[in-house]
Amino acid sequence: SVGAEPAGVPKGVRFLGGGPDSFADLLAAQIERRRERAVPELDDDPAWTIGVAGVDRTLERVHESLLTLADGCIGTAGTPLGRHPAAAPLVLSGGVYVGEGPSSELARCPVWNSLPFDVGDAPVDRSLDLHTGLLRYELAPEAGRVEAMLFSSLARPGTTSLRAAGPRGLLEGGGEVLSLPADREWRRGADEGRVWSQARIGRGGVSVAASESVGGRDGSPTLDRTCVYCPSGERQPVPEQAIARLRETEEAGYERLLAEHRAAWATRWEEAEVRIDGDDELQLGARFALFHLMSSVGEGSEAAVGARGLSGTAYRGHVFWDACAFVLPFLAATHPEAARAMLEYRAHRLPAALAMARRAGRRGARFPWESAADGDDVTPRSAFSRAGERLPILTGELEEHIVADVAWGVGCYVDWSGDAEFLAGTGGRLVAETARYWASRVERDARGRAHIRDVMGPDEYHPHVDDNAFTNVMARWNLRFAADLPAQEGGEVTNAERDEWLAIADSLVDGYDAVSGVYEQFAGFGELEPLLIAELAPHRPIAADLLLGRSRVESAQVIKQADVLMLHHLVPDEVVPSSLGANLDFYEPRTAHASSLSPGIHAALLARAGRHDAACEALSLATRIDLDDTSETTAEGLHLAAMGSVWQALALGFAGVRPAGETLSVDPRLPPQWTGLGLRLQFRGNRLRLEISHDGVEVIPEAPLRVRLGEGEPLVVGPQGAMLHVGSKQEAERD
Repeated sequence: SVGAEPAGVPKGVRFLGGGPDSFADLLAAQIERRRERAVPELDDDPAWTIGVAGVDRTLERVHESLLTLADGCIGTAGTPLGRHPAAAPLVLSGGVYVGEGPSSELARCPVWNSLPFDVGDAPVDRSLDLHTGLLRYELAPEAGRVEAMLFSSLARPGTTSLRAAGPRGLLEGGGEVLSLPADREWRRGADEGRVWSQARIGRGGVSVAASESVGGRDGSPTLDRTCVYCPSGERQPVPEQAIARLRETEEAGYERLLAEHRAAWATRWEEAEVRIDGDDELQLGARFALFHLMSSVGEGSEAAVGARGLSGTAYRGHVFWDACAFVLPFLAATHPEAARAMLEYRAHRLPAALAMARRAGRRGARFPWESAADGDDVTPRSAFSRAGERLPILTGELEEHIVADVAWGVGCYVDWSGDAEFLAGTGGRLVAETARYWASRVERDARGRAHIRDVMGPDEYHPHVDDNAFTNVMARWNLRFAADLPAQEGGEVTNAERDEWLAIADSLVDGYDAVSGVYEQFAGFGELEPLLIAELAPHRPIAADLLLGRSRVESAQVIKQADVLMLHHLVPDEVVPSSLGANLDFYEPRTAHASSLSPGIHAALLARAGRHDAACEALSLATRIDLDDTSETTAEGLHLAAMGSVWQALALGFAGVRPAGETLSVDPRLPPQWTGLGLRLQFRGNRLRLEISHDGVEVIPEAPLRVRLGEGEPLVVGPQGAMLHVGSKQEAERD
């Protein structure tokens, strides 16, 4: 009888009418659904939903990657629920590696999301709700209709839940609760109706316990299945640990597990949501990227984040530079606990990096290009090309820029979090030891200039080059950052070292040409064949080495991905001011974008340069890499670093957000086709919202926050928020 609220209802709220009686009826219906153990429904909002209809035998593995459920601890492929010949059931455990050396890979775990019936040609609809991390199924095999809801609990990482309703014969077809991988020996047993499995893997292992029950209405029974995974890379979990945690989940019950999980996802979106007004397709692509970034990284004692996260087996789950340079920034700015866990993974493997440097006759720490369980280099030495030719893999030997990338990750985390304690301890040691490596790695010429010879930059099309600009400038940044470290525990860094590091940094060549404003990618790059891949292959991305052959690519000015341009993105203060435009003009037409890492970074830089159409086009490409399987490799897992580049393009590129000491700098470049851009961030422990429009920037922090808009003076914005314009002091106080 009271009608709509006086001011109407908020956007997204559905007004049903009917007053208290309607509300009571709604509650009664919900209570009845819970009594019957009904399968929950999704919100069915297309702006938050990734849907897959049917089982396409060609694309099934791609779809299973897209629908991955993960919680930072384990990842589960979104298979069709029942048996199907095109399906590849997969559960991966984060941080636990099987085997040694280049063959080491993420451990496969018992599968929890399989029911004992054949899907056949039955219609199968799968819907992943990105807002709640819920995967819903509707399928109709010959024996009757089945609906199910699955989730991997973000509130209790390692805990999974499945509720399915359908004919009793389909739900209780005699299948195992857990399907064990065939790649190793698993112990198994039972405990008061609960089943468990356990495997020892290196120093660690995995234990898992599961239980299920059937209830609900007689004519339409419901199956509830709960599983708990306890993985560890350092110690061997015992079955009792998993069983004890399973008992806790059973006591909580399905409804509470579901409510906790939904609440955890609501919190994460409150921390990290990005809203794009004016492009619905781009909005969904951005949400898809953020969902998998959030679900792939845990916040425990450490997080080993591989190139495909927990969604697939490509690169065997090894950790690359992608983790620090592409994934970590998003977490540092939204969920710093997870970013620190990523850095703790590096810190725990510092002894291996120190040993690797000593074997090469260097000082300090030399982090490996590919890392797994113990921090040793696990980069393969060769691989077969698509033509069947065995080719050497030189990245492990030559891509030494990863040393500075690790230090950059420390700086990024500290800039956003303000974690001075970490920088004075563990983080500072990472920075100091990487600086020591560069100090021992450089070579001096007769004029006293410092060089870094025989390396490979991010480009990867040109091995064994001298003075790669990206490597040298990142090393220079690393040395200067280390020289500016606060006093450390134990006083490890001496004043003599600080002076040495600064002197080396000042003498490192960087290939900059003051006349053209362009950084030469490496010594001699300008003498190569001046080939513009953009003219030769108008539709990029393109694998230039396959198109032209390795020999020609190595002798031409064609590059795989952002190299010099990465400097303008990662360390803009280390490059000559106003040099971005000239380098974009020179390098973008020469870039094949053959790496998934490239489009997002170009989008960010094009946005900074005010080239809106090109920036939006590159950003769209970055968001569609997996959704459209543009590289034809999504079947092996999602491109997590590309997803990180999507956030960076939006936050650092279009919004122009960067930490500047205790001040948050905001310098937006909003495309005319967008009506607004909203960001949720956490800066120095202060949660805030940014609402960017063509009229200005609204800043809404939880606590007083120093903000600089564009080139203006810093302003202090209180919790009431303020609308800022260039040169305006409106609703804010000048600091």
